[in-house]
Amino acid sequence: MTSDVREAPALTAPLPTRFTRECAAFATINGDAWTERLFTGGRWLEGPTYFPAGRFLVFSDIPNDRLLRWDETSNVVSVFRSPANFANGHTRDRCGRLVSCEHGERRVVRTEHDGRVCVLADRYAGRRLNSPNDIVERSDGSLWFTDPSYGIDSDYEGHKAIPEQDGCFVYRLDPVTGELAVVADDFVRPNGLAFSGDETTLYIADTGERHIRTFAVTEAGLVGGAVLCECAEGSFDGLRIDDEGRIWAAAHDGVHCISPEGELLGRLLIPEVVSNLTFGGSQRNQLFITATSTLYSVRVNVTGIG
Repeated sequence: MTSDVREAPALTAPLPTRFTRECAAFATINGDAWTERLFTGGRWLEGPTYFPAGRFLVFSDIPNDRLLRWDETSNVVSVFRSPANFANGHTRDRCGRLVSCEHGERRVVRTEHDGRVCVLADRYAGRRLNSPNDIVERSDGSLWFTDPSYGIDSDYEGHKAIPEQDGCFVYRLDPVTGELAVVADDFVRPNGLAFSGDETTLYIADTGERHIRTFAVTEAGLVGGAVLCECAEGSFDGLRIDDEGRIWAAAHDGVHCISPEGELLGRLLIPEVVSNLTFGGSQRNQLFITATSTLYSVRVNVTGIG
């Protein structure tokens, strides 16, 4: 283990878990009395992705240009890849491979089982992407990702550059042809995104507008785009869905739990700005949260969708 990565046992004591309930529907949701700090010392952590076959979690430390790996069996964090092209969000595809959004190279890549890195998308209409941010896979194998300009706005999370695209778009990558298509072009800063359990709805956070929008997914693409809810604390970032259809959204004061109708049900308060989250563990009821410098974990009595 490298010297700049700390084992979880060396961290300070865990935090008391703090849920706030905004309505009666959230009254039955709870979890561990303590929220663990699994790692601290990052500059801006992002993109937690759990791999059940290996019982480990990969996450990004973007300004430090590295991917980190938390091992569930040993509770140790180590460097997974460095340099990492300022990678941000990730997903695990249905073959168990890591798919990553890289700010530095302005592309989407896949890590094969033998460790090779394969470029999936880096240009649209012959021009370089801005800086792919977050990504999800649909059951048909298509990859959907957001492309704001955070990675080229400065040298902090990538390399400062002039945008080549006409805006910050949401894309769909065809799994057969490799064709890249714009599915939404009216966002300020598209960020986190997540499909509903039946994949008929796609939720997308617009961090620039501080809200979440909802789209119907059709054979022709996305339809609608109405604002589902506004963020009460800062802006929304990463999104995940539980098996009851509730949206769990990263916000400045913690994780917000939102009904499919857009009602704020409750919050899990975290003492740092939350960037992203994912459900993991053997029962998909362990919530992993990246928040500024720290990776948190709390087991809850809800289950994330598979």
